[in-house]
Amino acid sequence: MRAFAWFLGLMVVALAAVALLAYPAWTLLHPHFDFPFHRIGERVGMLALLLGFLALARHLGLADRASLGYGEPRRTFVREMSLALALGVTTMLAVVGLMAALGLLAWRAGAPAGAAAVTKLIVTRALSGFAVAFIEETFLRGAMHTAIERESGTRAAVLLTALLYAATHFFASFHIAPGQVTPRSGVELLAGTLHAFAHPLAIADAFLALFAVGVVLGLVRAATGNIAACIGLHAGWVWVMLVAHELAQPRPGAPLGFLLSRFDGFVGWLVLAWTALLAVPLWRFYLARNAAGQDHALCRR
Repeated sequence: MRAFAWFLGLMVVALAAVALLAYPAWTLLHPHFDFPFHRIGERVGMLALLLGFLALARHLGLADRASLGYGEPRRTFVREMSLALALGVTTMLAVVGLMAALGLLAWRAGAPAGAAAVTKLIVTRALSGFAVAFIEETFLRGAMHTAIERESGTRAAVLLTALLYAATHFFASFHIAPGQVTPRSGVELLAGTLHAFAHPLAIADAFLALFAVGVVLGLVRAATGNIAACIGLHAGWVWVMLVAHELAQPRPGAPLGFLLSRFDGFVGWLVLAWTALLAVPLWRFYLARNAAGQDHALCRR
């Protein structure tokens, strides 16, 4: 568990940096730049996390391609990532279609209309999906999975990375107006960021759904030995979710509305059930695919 403690400690340090350094950074930058206080706090936390991650990777012997999940040859990596992207998009589109069929979604007022606007939406959200997937998978299913697996085994690596993955999705964006910024604002920003955890029952459905998604990604990582498929699946899921958020919203008063989380109007009991159905087939698919790839490599030798 020491490896997990290191990564958990890194998250705590990044959050502490927000509380302690957001106000000093704001006092330095605000006279020259019109950056919102919460944006400065977020960047302080991200910088602390990046610097800490680089140091921790070196300390734990994770500063190499294989440990970060990029051990496959580039052509193979891109091929597997592309296949997983198609699987991710297809499976998440199926979820959105099921939501629509159950009467859970309504068209969002002011949603992008016209070919140009929709195309721009699709392209920009695809880029966002890949950015999220590359960052989170490199950190969680790459370095963190490797470190925990070496020390405590695959099961612990899958479960603990999924736990942290789910928890980080409830770090909310909390805004403080420029006129209300004080030396205590860093602590207030941190408290606002973590306020969702003060009401655990309100986020239970979303947390369990995200934990299940994290488990599936961890199983795929364990089956393949790299994060190519994890990035593709993750990017595909986030891509479709972001587009769906822009085009649709939960239908008020829907009889089955409880299937969508109050946290974000999307992940919830329905996504949890769908993820549970996908878990074993996806895991077996990638086990078989990895075994076939190894056999092919042996034959070529």
